[in-house]
Amino acid sequence: MRTLLDHASALAPDLVAVRRDLHRHPELAFREHRTAGIAAERVEALGYAVRRGVGRTGVVAELGGGGAGPGGGPIVALRTDMDALPIQEDSDAEYRSTVPGVMHACGHDAHVSMMLGAARLLAELRRAGELPGGTVRLLFQPSEESSDAENKSGATRMIEDGAMEGVDAVFGMHIGGHLEAGRVFLAQPGPIMAGTDTFCAHVRGKGAHAARPNEGVDALVLAAHVILAAQNAVARRLSPLQRGVLSIGQIAGGTAENILADDVVLKGTLRYFETPVRETLQRELRRALAVAEALGGTSELELRYGYPPVVNDARMAGIVRTAVTGALGDQVLGELEPWMGAEDFAMLLARAPGCFFWLGASLPEPREHHHPRFDVDERVLPLGAAALAACAVHALRDIAQ
Repeated sequence: MRTLLDHASALAPDLVAVRRDLHRHPELAFREHRTAGIAAERVEALGYAVRRGVGRTGVVAELGGGGAGPGGGPIVALRTDMDALPIQEDSDAEYRSTVPGVMHACGHDAHVSMMLGAARLLAELRRAGELPGGTVRLLFQPSEESSDAENKSGATRMIEDGAMEGVDAVFGMHIGGHLEAGRVFLAQPGPIMAGTDTFCAHVRGKGAHAARPNEGVDALVLAAHVILAAQNAVARRLSPLQRGVLSIGQIAGGTAENILADDVVLKGTLRYFETPVRETLQRELRRALAVAEALGGTSELELRYGYPPVVNDARMAGIVRTAVTGALGDQVLGELEPWMGAEDFAMLLARAPGCFFWLGASLPEPREHHHPRFDVDERVLPLGAAALAACAVHALRDIAQ
């Protein structure tokens, strides 16, 4: 009898072809029209009921025994993201991006390919009468990498359009260009990825000629004090047993080498796993900016709330562990430490219990995400397809019990 992995392995050439086609034609957040069209057409041809334009450019596809009403069985959602990044690709691969300044630098092209593979596997199970009762709902999500003018990412927009209504469990998988190829990495239940806020702060002084600094208030000097003070937020305001990050990644100010700057802009991010840590980081950032005011300047803070932490449900993490080892073997499973990256899959987890896990896809020379030379080992695509399909099958059975 052919296993789920056997069926997935037979799909390998098509999965690679789809991934390379999407890699050649990357689309930025909320512009994933071509990608969404390909996903919708392919799953519709498999017998899925398809809804387009969900969350602007997202796709929802359903297969199975109907809704969550009496006799309908559970609804299990699988989610994949579709958007690319505004990065110029540095690659000589024949499938490199054809869109100037845009590339798939985080593996979302591989995500879509693997989801389409899982869709085929689940459709085959249904035709064979082996798909458990209930409904599998596929979420092809736009804009994981960024938010719109209203500070809403693709997950939030899809939720607003009803994508999570009635969902009993949701699963997501991310490919890892820095993780050992062929292994599935699952963290312990609880927070596994950080919540994140971003900020833009203005530190204002008074411009003057550099030869007469006493006539002005140097905003660059004020900003330097603010930056140093902000580092105390983690070093001296958090318990050594707590985890948090306050990083300033961009500073801009000044107009000439002989003029004191009157306005400096600082941009950065806060990362946390627990709400009290978030509150401490925000408070300490405001206190750091107050240093500028104590030295004769002024400050202004724009705090942009981001994704909450990704928190895996214990039961759903157990389902993933059972499903993955059953489909791929005990040897593939690896442990993942929580880390400070962020993911808007957290928004879906606020609506239903679920689990987020990683599939290693490192090349001999590992590639970092969001880097111009990012790439993955395509041999893992069938593994990802089988893992996603197995999660859906096991969840349908487990929840129905």
